Amino acid sequence: MALVRAASTVGSLTLLSRILGFTRDLLMARYLGAGLAADAFLVAFRLPNLFRSLFAEGAFSAAFVPMAAERLEQPDGRAAARRLTEQALAFLLPILLGFTAVMLVAAGPVVWAMTGGFRDAGPEKFALTVELTRLTFPYLMLISLVALLGGVLNAIGRFAAMAAAPVLLNLALISALLLFRGSTSVETARALAAAVSVAGLLQFLWLLAFVRRAGMAPRLVVPRLSPDVRTLLRRIGPAAIGAGATQLNLLVSTVLAARLLAEGSVSYLYYADRLNQLPLGLIGVGMGVALLPTLARLIGAGREDAALHQQNRALEFALFLAIPAATALVVAALPIITALFQHGRFTPADAAMAARALMAFSLGLPAYILVKVLTPGYHARGDTRTPMRFALIAIAANLLGNLLLIWPFGHVGIALATALSAWLNVALLARGLGRRGRLAPDAALRRAVPRMALAAAAVAGFLLLAGPPLMPLARGAALERAAAMLLLVGGGAAIYLGLGTLIGAWQPRALLAALRRPLPTP
Repeated sequence: MALVRAASTVGSLTLLSRILGFTRDLLMARYLGAGLAADAFLVAFRLPNLFRSLFAEGAFSAAFVPMAAERLEQPDGRAAARRLTEQALAFLLPILLGFTAVMLVAAGPVVWAMTGGFRDAGPEKFALTVELTRLTFPYLMLISLVALLGGVLNAIGRFAAMAAAPVLLNLALISALLLFRGSTSVETARALAAAVSVAGLLQFLWLLAFVRRAGMAPRLVVPRLSPDVRTLLRRIGPAAIGAGATQLNLLVSTVLAARLLAEGSVSYLYYADRLNQLPLGLIGVGMGVALLPTLARLIGAGREDAALHQQNRALEFALFLAIPAATALVVAALPIITALFQHGRFTPADAAMAARALMAFSLGLPAYILVKVLTPGYHARGDTRTPMRFALIAIAANLLGNLLLIWPFGHVGIALATALSAWLNVALLARGLGRRGRLAPDAALRRAVPRMALAAAAVAGFLLLAGPPLMPLARGAALERAAAMLLLVGGGAAIYLGLGTLIGAWQPRALLAALRRPLPTP
C-alpha cells in the first residue's frame, strides 16, 4: 500500500471521528458548560484519554509493529506474527486486570494527586470526580487490548479498522448525551463516564472481529517471559513516553489547572485542545501510523535511501497541511470557538477564555505533528529509548514552563508552555536523526517550506480582515454559524492553495506521485 493511500485511509476515518468528536463536544458544551460537572468529568476522562493516546497511537504501535513487521518477512510470516501477538496477550492480560483493579480501589488518591482536592470548590466536586473516575477506569484495560489487536492489523497493512475505532467512542458518548442525560449536569456527567467504558468494550469487539477476518486472531496461551516478550517490554515503556510526550504534558497541564486555577480552567484547556487535536489527528497521527510500518519494511530490506525519501515526503506533506492549520487556529481562534461552542451553558466569557488557550496551543501545532513524523525514524529501527530521553526533557521543560507562566498568564501560560516544549522535542528528535545520517532534507523539501510559510502569511492577513465582520454570524443561529465557518475556513483554504500553487509551495502531481510509489507489502 502506498504511503499516501495508507495515510489517507487513517486520515479520512480520523476526520469522521473528529467530526463526531466535535458533535460530542458541542453537546457537552450545551449540557455541561464549563463548571463543576464539566471539570469533574474532564479530569476523570483525562486518564483514559491519556492511555488511549499512549497505547493506541503510541507505545503498542512503536514497540509492536516493527517486531511484527520483522516476522512478516519470515517464511511463515503471518504465523510468526500471530505467535508474537499471543505471547504479548498472555503476558499483558493479567497485568492489565490487576492494574485496573488497583486503580478502581485507589481512585480517591489518584484524583487527589491530580487535583489537590480542588481548592476552589467544596468536597462534592472531589467526590463526584472520584465517582466518575471509577466509572471510566475499565476503559484503561480495554483500550490496551484494542491497541494490541490494532497493532496486528497495522503491521499487515490493514489500517482502516483501527482508525475507525475512535468513531465508536464518540458514538457512545453522543448517545449518552442525547439519550441518557439527566435533568442536571451532574447526572449527565455520570452518563458520560459510564459511556466511556461501554465504548471500550465496543471497540474491543470491533477490532476482534477484524482480526479474526484477517486470520490473525490470537489464542489465549500460558504466559511466558519469552525473549520476544522481553524485547517488547523493553521497548514499550520508553515508547509510551517518547510517543506520548504531548499527552503527558496535557496531563501535567490538567493537574496544575485543577490545583492552582479557578473553576472552569480545566474546561477551557479541554475545548481548546480539542480544536488543536483536529489537525494533529488528521495529519500527524495518520502519517505516523502509516509511516512506521513503511519505514520498518524498507529498513528491514536494507533500503535506507528509500526510507529517507519517504520520510522527506512525509515531512513535506505534513508541513503543507500543518502550517496553514496552525495559522488559522492562532489568528481566528475567537470566531472559531464562538461559532462551535458558544451556546447553552457555554457563555461568551467561556468562549473568550478558551480562545486564548487555543491561540497558545496552536503555536505548537506544527511541532506536535512533526513529533509524530520524526519519531517513527527511531522506532522503525527498534530504538525507543532515544525518543524517550528527548520526551522526558520536553516534559521537564513543560513542567518548568507551566510553573513560570501560570502565574502571569493563568491557563494561557499552561497552553503556551505545552507548545514551547513540543518545539524543544522536535529540535532534539531532528538533531538526533541528523547526527546519525537519518534526516537529510532534500532540495524539494527545502524549497517548499519557505513558500508554504509565505502562503500561510497571506491566509493570516485574510483572517485578520475577515474575522471581526464575521463575529455576528459566529454568534447567530446554526446556519449563520456554519456560514461564518465556511467563509473563514473556505476563504483561507482557497487563498493558501491558490497562492501556494502559483509560487510553487507545493506541486500536487509530483508529491502524490512520490507518495504512491509501491512499497514492500507483507
